[in-house]
Amino acid sequence: MTESLRHNGEYEHANPYQGTPQHASSPVNPEWPPPPAQPPVAPTQPPSGMQPERPGPGGPFEPPHGKRSARRRRPAALLVAVAIVAAAVGGGTAFGIQELTGSDTVASSSTSTNVVPSSQKGTVSGVAKAVSPSIVEISATSNAGSSTGSGVIITGDGEIITNNHVVSGASSVKVTTNDGKQYTAEVVGTDSKKDLALIKLNDASGLKAATLGDSDGVGVGDQVVAIGSPEGLTGTVTSGIVSALDRDVTVSTDEGRQQQQQQGGQWPFEFGGQQFNGDTGSSTTTYKAIQTDASLNPGNSGGALIDMNGNIIGINSAMYSATESSASAGSVGLGFAIPVNTVKADLPDLRAGASS
Repeated sequence: MTESLRHNGEYEHANPYQGTPQHASSPVNPEWPPPPAQPPVAPTQPPSGMQPERPGPGGPFEPPHGKRSARRRRPAALLVAVAIVAAAVGGGTAFGIQELTGSDTVASSSTSTNVVPSSQKGTVSGVAKAVSPSIVEISATSNAGSSTGSGVIITGDGEIITNNHVVSGASSVKVTTNDGKQYTAEVVGTDSKKDLALIKLNDASGLKAATLGDSDGVGVGDQVVAIGSPEGLTGTVTSGIVSALDRDVTVSTDEGRQQQQQQGGQWPFEFGGQQFNGDTGSSTTTYKAIQTDASLNPGNSGGALIDMNGNIIGINSAMYSATESSASAGSVGLGFAIPVNTVKADLPDLRAGASS
């Protein structure tokens, strides 16, 4: 008996009782070639528990024991490996956010970060606990005397955003952090037209930077928290809502007048065609502000207005007092904050040492 391989890969043998070759139904000792390195991909997955068949002269081809099951497990093993890598990337992203913010945070959207731990989300106490370490008290001394305000830490090495009128004309600036540590600071840049200033602590590191949010996403009626140092009471927390948006607030840009007013604890501004807390003078600037009924008092200037996720949405800059006397001044629920998007847009110029 002889056998030969057709051009299409099928074996045949000569039947001594017939004149033409035919397919063997039961070959004798066939010698099959080794299976290919990668088995052909079947167009459909066989039902669970069934083994795919490969044609041969005597029935389904079965490779050596163990090889089929190893090959069939490879796609599943590959999927598991991909899933593990994806999980590692996701975990790395969350870890990176935690490292940057220094707290238990997760990205909640493209414009907002939840700085407050989930167990305290939406509570004033949760916001206060998460953000207070990023708020400082600022004591500025000038030829006219000394004044007190607040500021927001924006980098771990001590960059702090505050109001220009808090540090205007200051010959020395001292900062007290929430844990009681004291630093000296230098004024890096000022912008009197937006009433913003950037100061930098000397020899500071490892500070908790605040998360700057998106003031364009703020709505009237949103709950907010204010943190600052009214009358030198470091870390004072108040709460309220956003009362209105895009309020035109006019403040003085005259450095001498700013210093004089700060010594008396009053910061004059104009709103709705009226002047409050004194005379703003002839040199003024107007900016769009967030209005809030959260209690603001002298010393809150430069502090933070915060949403309930713990994001900074504004820098508190002006408050209305029903009295001209600083001794009896107090909030009547009419305060204003510079939107944080204005702050972020101004940061490059402030860091470059702008002075205006």
